[in-house]
Amino acid sequence: MFRLTSLSASIVALTQIANVAGHGGVLLYEIGSTWYNGFVPYNTPVGQSTIQREWDSYNPITDPTDAQLSCNIDGANLGSGQLSATVAAGTQVTAFWNQWPHTIGPVMVYMASCGGSCTSANTADLNWFKIEQAGLISGALPTGTWAMGELVANNNSWTTNIPSSLAPGEYFIRHELLAIHTANQPQFYPECAQLIVTGSGTATPSSEYLVKLPGAYSMSDPGVNIDIYNEPTVTNYTIPGPAVWPGN
Repeated sequence: MFRLTSLSASIVALTQIANVAGHGGVLLYEIGSTWYNGFVPYNTPVGQSTIQREWDSYNPITDPTDAQLSCNIDGANLGSGQLSATVAAGTQVTAFWNQWPHTIGPVMVYMASCGGSCTSANTADLNWFKIEQAGLISGALPTGTWAMGELVANNNSWTTNIPSSLAPGEYFIRHELLAIHTANQPQFYPECAQLIVTGSGTATPSSEYLVKLPGAYSMSDPGVNIDIYNEPTVTNYTIPGPAVWPGN
């Protein structure tokens, strides 16, 4: 299995990313104490060794019903050669973005069982469940502290735990940022990586926690179609999508 084994190697990989645009995505993962490359956008997938599904652009998806919403533009492609990271249930996963420019909006982390090999799975057909989310942490909509701001402050990274009770199997983990700094124009940034989850857990989410992507969001959602500048004193925000699976 291809992996990066030191923080210094990971930083070198980040500095070699070309064609940096005004947005971005997940470029590296630390799973347990092991580093894994993400996909390098704007480059051919030929020869890339990565646990991440291909994604081709730093630009956002702006339509919540876009057919590519599950794992970003061309993330649903069933290309060959994807790798999977083996991880015990309960382990920390840290995703690292490039120099992320946005600080207003929620952070959401999903998983989906592949029901077999993730390499051959169409991610738009999978049933996704949310394992973590964070939105407006404090203050008012346009001026408060957001999860995305915390991500930027924490070296452009977000750490979450694989649910310790999750049944073993092949899964995707999907990190999604929803930037809402532009009035009534959501910007979705999702990336997906392949995992082989191990352990003695037996839990799987019930149907009330499962969604399709696309399918979980619409422009009628108050947390999607929002003008934060028109509500300068509002101190609550509704994160779109399903409730977080409690893992039991």
